[in-house]
Amino acid sequence: MNTWIAIGVTALGCYAVKLAGLMVPAGALQRPLVRRLAALLPVALLAALTAQQTFADGRTLVLDARAAGVAAAAVALVLRAPFLVVVGAAVIVTAGVRALGG
Repeated sequence: MNTWIAIGVTALGCYAVKLAGLMVPAGALQRPLVRRLAALLPVALLAALTAQQTFADGRTLVLDARAAGVAAAAVALVLRAPFLVVVGAAVIVTAGVRALGG
């Protein structure tokens, strides 16, 4: 029963946040600072999520095959490889390091 209460509270909270976003005046969204922050925020959140998923295991920091995969992807990006090559390089390196016991 507590699970359904949590689901209901979460749904209402999400609706309230969406409703609050719709109530923001259009003039406030056209300010240069707000537009710049809106453009940069998704990139910052994605970078934080990637770092957390790569270097964290619960409450501890780890350095394992995932870090090698991210490093391979970074090298491929520096070399201006296409997106599928970047993802493929990360997958191959991560799998290779795990297969070698790293």
